[in-house]
Amino acid sequence: MVEPSSTEYFRYRIRRDTSGALSWLAANWRERRWFRWGAILFCVALAVWLAGWALLARGLPDAETLLEYEPPLPTMVRAADGEIVHSYARERRVQLQYSDFPETLIEAYLAAEDKTFFTHGGIDVGGLAGAVIDYVSKLGSGERAVGGSTITQQVAKNILLSNEYSVTRKLKEMILARRIEDALTKQQILELYLNEIPLGRRSFGVQAASRAYFDKDVGELDLHEMAFLAILPKAPERYGRSQHRELALDRRNFVLEQMVANDFITSAEAAEASARPLGLKPARPQYSTADAGYFFEEVRRQLMEDFGETAEDGANSVYAGGLWVRTSLDPELQSAARDALRGGMLRYHGNRGWRGPVATIDPDNGDLISQLRSSNLGINYRGWRVGVVTGRSGSTATIGLTDGETYPLAGFPDALKLGDVVAVEKAGTGYRLRSVPEVSGGFVAMAPLTGRVLAMQGGFDSRLGDFNRATQAERQPGSTIKPFVYATGLDHGMTPASQVPDQTFCYYQGSRLGEKCFRNFGGGGGGVHTMRWGLEQSRNLMTVHVAMDAGMPEVIKTFERVGIGSYEPYPAFALGAGDTTVLKMVNAYAALANHGRQQAPTLIDYVQDRHGKVIWRADKRSCQKCNMPEWDGKPMPRPGLSGKQVMDPRTAYQVVHMLEGVVQRGTAVRLRDLGIPLFGKTGTTTGPTNAWFVGGSPDMIAGMYLGFDRPRNMGGWVQGGNTAAPMFKEFVQKTRDHWSDDPFVAPAGVRMVRIDRRSGKRVLDGWPGRDPLSAIIWEAFKPDTEPPRRTRADAIESRRREILELIRRGEAARRAPVSGTAGHNEPSDFVEDQGGIY
Repeated sequence: MVEPSSTEYFRYRIRRDTSGALSWLAANWRERRWFRWGAILFCVALAVWLAGWALLARGLPDAETLLEYEPPLPTMVRAADGEIVHSYARERRVQLQYSDFPETLIEAYLAAEDKTFFTHGGIDVGGLAGAVIDYVSKLGSGERAVGGSTITQQVAKNILLSNEYSVTRKLKEMILARRIEDALTKQQILELYLNEIPLGRRSFGVQAASRAYFDKDVGELDLHEMAFLAILPKAPERYGRSQHRELALDRRNFVLEQMVANDFITSAEAAEASARPLGLKPARPQYSTADAGYFFEEVRRQLMEDFGETAEDGANSVYAGGLWVRTSLDPELQSAARDALRGGMLRYHGNRGWRGPVATIDPDNGDLISQLRSSNLGINYRGWRVGVVTGRSGSTATIGLTDGETYPLAGFPDALKLGDVVAVEKAGTGYRLRSVPEVSGGFVAMAPLTGRVLAMQGGFDSRLGDFNRATQAERQPGSTIKPFVYATGLDHGMTPASQVPDQTFCYYQGSRLGEKCFRNFGGGGGGVHTMRWGLEQSRNLMTVHVAMDAGMPEVIKTFERVGIGSYEPYPAFALGAGDTTVLKMVNAYAALANHGRQQAPTLIDYVQDRHGKVIWRADKRSCQKCNMPEWDGKPMPRPGLSGKQVMDPRTAYQVVHMLEGVVQRGTAVRLRDLGIPLFGKTGTTTGPTNAWFVGGSPDMIAGMYLGFDRPRNMGGWVQGGNTAAPMFKEFVQKTRDHWSDDPFVAPAGVRMVRIDRRSGKRVLDGWPGRDPLSAIIWEAFKPDTEPPRRTRADAIESRRREILELIRRGEAARRAPVSGTAGHNEPSDFVEDQGGIY
């Protein structure tokens, strides 16, 4: 007898058992009504469950996407030294890897949120049952049921779903939790959770919350601080507020007890941590180490133009892309620029008293303090604060601050009214009014060799308004534009020693406008002087003569080449009547200091994406073979020149050399005692409405102006030399270590010749002295343009003197007695005075 195979045996068993089961089911279906109805209900429920599952599961996100998930991250801004100084963030977010989180911190979250995390498959059946009971008990009460969600479910909700409160969302969350557990490891799930969980104070993730509540990194947290952060997922806005301190303490200590129960910590450690206060730090802006609001706003505008604002604009957006931005900002120079501009504004303001509110809030729009808080107005000067007038009655008033408190206000004028936003300073138990100067201005410091903007201040405080007067305010530059008029003259045959009339210049503008005549600032004039003297003393008439001799169209072309602006060829523009900005003027002067080569002004050195890849660079020069693995023995490879040659290098140096005289003996002489090589030019516009100074050294150029936002007369005493130049001086004094003693170096093709400073004639027997007022100086000339040893006028004068001398001798010989030699002087030969001036 042949034994059946194992396959045939199993087929037999299946047929036998299946037929038996089917017979049992058929019998019960015929004989038992309850069985029949139960089976029908079971099948209907199963079908409904399967249909509901299919309906809910349809369209759900793919859990696999979490493997490549990149959370929205803020853009971090670094200064030139690499330190983080600012961030562009609407939420606090910092992404860490799992290994970066302390083990005790992870255990605190497991104890508080999901103690069975490492054993369940995404759903905690016991916790889910409790949540269902809680949900049923609260039906109709308006209260929200809590509990039941595992950490995996919270990841599904926070990243892949919405925060909708519904049974449908809960079921979707459960489905996704199972999928996530299949796609990711437990460590990957925890990493996503700890980086994404909302924890209050606009913080998402544990590292951001650690900074927001304790001003520490997660690796620096103590046990009681870790336990506090672990209670926040339940109710971050409640536990993080001072009025709920007792609730937070109770919940924190409960978490510590749970950590003991799970053998994460000892009872002694829990007792010690429970005795500690919460120790929460006041909420403050993240990364505010540099007071450079105007600078950062300019950077933000450029980034948004290049990369977009939100995640919808691209992967590298400003508020979601996690960019790392290296800027050219020097925090020390920025602080000095801010203080220098503020100092100038306050000196001008003097004792003028209160000039009005910085803003006004409408009381009809709701609570004044809440409106003030949402306005983001602020001030960072000494102990000043911004407040809103919440009450005014006769001689008393109250001020409300952003912390929600109100105080009595002293020293206020009758014009103060309800809703005025003002600057105040602490005085006793209350506050007293302080006045933000009405006058304003802009300040820029730049490295001329690279065009990197090192500091920028566009007003008293960017928290009072983001209008940047350094880049957005179009102002008349006045006499600071004159160096470029003189540069045009030098390019068209003139020299620093050329004689220019300091005399009235009139020209006919047509039948409608008639004749236009120019005069010097303060009147006066007359005679003929050297071009150098005209620039040093800022003579308007001489400037107009230079401009008209060179041709106003050529002057305008020079303005355009250096980026100051584009104007009509009218003589008034040679005196600074056209509008421009501080940044443009500083960049134009940087071209002078850089031998006529101009770099585009930049605030950003380079931008990296969240992974560290450089995606934008200011310096776009290529360098062949710079990344060779080994040296090939040939000369070192170097990148090519950057920037654009906008002026003859020799002309640029000649102008700089003359502008050094402005500091040594001209309108900016107050800077002379700084004792370093400087060049620069003051400027004062008609009115006067603006006071300017632009100048610097071979390594740094700074420019600034002072004036009202709506230009008006600042007072007849105001000039660039006494209003703007002192700001530059203060800036240099506070940053002296940034300024070298290296002199300006002449480019190839410049000849240094000794001349008489007043007449412009060549000197052969004398040498320049150390005295700035010395009659003899070194002057810069292009080849074959220096004054000759003798001029035609000198030769005529010498011949005239020779003839007169011969006549005198003839007369003397005629009158002399024929006999005797007593008292007779032997006539000497005429000798040319080699020490004369030619």
